Amino acid sequence: MCQTNSTSTSSSSSPKVHTTLAPGDEWIESFDLESFTRDVKCLGATLEAQQGPADVAHLNKIVFMSNLCAFIGLSTMWAAPNLVTAFFLSLWTFSRWTMIAHHTCHGGYDKCHPNKKRWNRFKFAVGSFWNRLCDWFDWMMPEAWNVEHNNRHHYCLSELDDPDLVENNLKDIRNASIPLLFKYAIVALNMLTWKWAYYAPNTYKELKLAQMRRRGESIPTDANPTDAVTIKVLLTGSNPFFTLSEFMLVVAGPYLLIHFFLMPLPYLFLSSPDAATYYSNAVKNLFYAELLTNLHSFVAIVTNHAGDDMYRFRDSCKPFSGSFYLRQVLASVDFQMGNDYVDFMHGWLNYQIEHHLWPNLSMLSYQKAAPLVRDICKKHNVPYVQENVFLRVKKTVDIMVGTSSMRWFPADYEAEYLEADKAVTAKKFGK
Repeated sequence: MCQTNSTSTSSSSSPKVHTTLAPGDEWIESFDLESFTRDVKCLGATLEAQQGPADVAHLNKIVFMSNLCAFIGLSTMWAAPNLVTAFFLSLWTFSRWTMIAHHTCHGGYDKCHPNKKRWNRFKFAVGSFWNRLCDWFDWMMPEAWNVEHNNRHHYCLSELDDPDLVENNLKDIRNASIPLLFKYAIVALNMLTWKWAYYAPNTYKELKLAQMRRRGESIPTDANPTDAVTIKVLLTGSNPFFTLSEFMLVVAGPYLLIHFFLMPLPYLFLSSPDAATYYSNAVKNLFYAELLTNLHSFVAIVTNHAGDDMYRFRDSCKPFSGSFYLRQVLASVDFQMGNDYVDFMHGWLNYQIEHHLWPNLSMLSYQKAAPLVRDICKKHNVPYVQENVFLRVKKTVDIMVGTSSMRWFPADYEAEYLEADKAVTAKKFGK
């Protein structure tokens, strides 16, 4: 076990003059960044050291639950369109992404899983179309999602460079001079279509940007890399990174064709006079499930970092520094949690704070971590937000339509913490 001290040699020993803190920010005045960082790093190291066969067994359980959803949905989709079939098809797609692919692509099982050829961040769903098809087949290209989510989102959280910053991505709607009712209607449409209309093209944009940076190419002067690329942008032809035809051929087209039309094809060849009806029903059920899984994933994912109690930041910070750890807590929210079935329905996104602190841990580790992280935050008076997911939907929609805004972390404290991070790095390397 790590040992922590109640005393610290942080920057608080050299008092500085700060601006008056806004209501709700009073905790910052006595906050000890160094002590908080030490406690978080200690817990992370302990959790990682504890990972082993139990984590693999737990992953296998979640895979079984996901496959069971697939079996029920696929074996009943010949029936007339119905909510039960759509629900299980939706939950299959949802769980394959949010739990199985998500944590594997982060490296959550790199060290503890015996099958290194599959359950590894550099192997799972990437490297070939076959791997994508077998491991995680969805609207998003896995390589693109790994860049957008695992790198850009996690290490630029709540900064302008965060590609998932809701307040920035919805600025056109927030600032639009249209009736509020129309804004709500637009948001409702986005809830049902966001995976293919926003997430798939925007993740592909981040992959393209990463490739340009690696090649040393300049970003086009007429392009703002922080602006989201959506289907709407592709249809207007105003995107300098890739064309609509490339997007359809490489990213979205294969999923559209195979998942919705080729996968149910066996029903069409049944020796039954109703075979054509069975196939038609299957296609319809898949499309209804698509609407449902978009809505489900919106509720569980988009709400993770949005609300008037979530902080925004101006400048980037060093990964796994004091500022980094603090930001993961202040810009993330947890939901109800406690057992595999509740967590499964939340896509394990109800442990968002813990996941952002240590992205490369297993699902089982996050269950262990949550009460301990809560205790650390209580010890240091750091706000730890945990709320019902549907209440978070309301707060997220308020951000999207512009009836509320996220709160900015005090600029002088942000700068002070970044300087403290630099001092720690300099001391570490003897500079």
